Amino acid sequence: MKLSRIKKMNTIDFYTADGDSKLDLPYAKNISAGFPSPADDYMDMSLDLNKELIKNPNATFYGRVKGNSMQDVGIFNGDVLVIDRSLDPVNDAIAVCFIDGDFTVKRVHVEGKTCFLIPENDDYEPIPVGEDNNFMIWGIVTYVIKKMKP
Repeated sequence: MKLSRIKKMNTIDFYTADGDSKLDLPYAKNISAGFPSPADDYMDMSLDLNKELIKNPNATFYGRVKGNSMQDVGIFNGDVLVIDRSLDPVNDAIAVCFIDGDFTVKRVHVEGKTCFLIPENDDYEPIPVGEDNNFMIWGIVTYVIKKMKP
């Protein structure tokens, strides 16, 4: 999966998704998180991460997170977001938003006619979005890719 950086921001670096490349990786289906199971029986299967993670190639981008405002939902500094711009936002979706010249990833919550960008970290306050703000929901986060700590 080849990534090409298209925009570097203070809060998120954006990359294009190369949906044309193909990389079939060995796939162990049904790995148990409880008692061990014979995963070797399934190792002849393969999985293409492009097909798994990218449903709309022309509208999908990656973004590397900078910051910790979403840590309570498992989105940490350095994680890579898969962002689909073709999806319609729904209430309480996690989205990459453009507000007043900056990009941010937050939960989008609507109450009546008022929209709030909700962080998932108690150290941050919700951001009310009003008519005076230059605001756009840029895309919906569909997956988070992270490096696990040893």
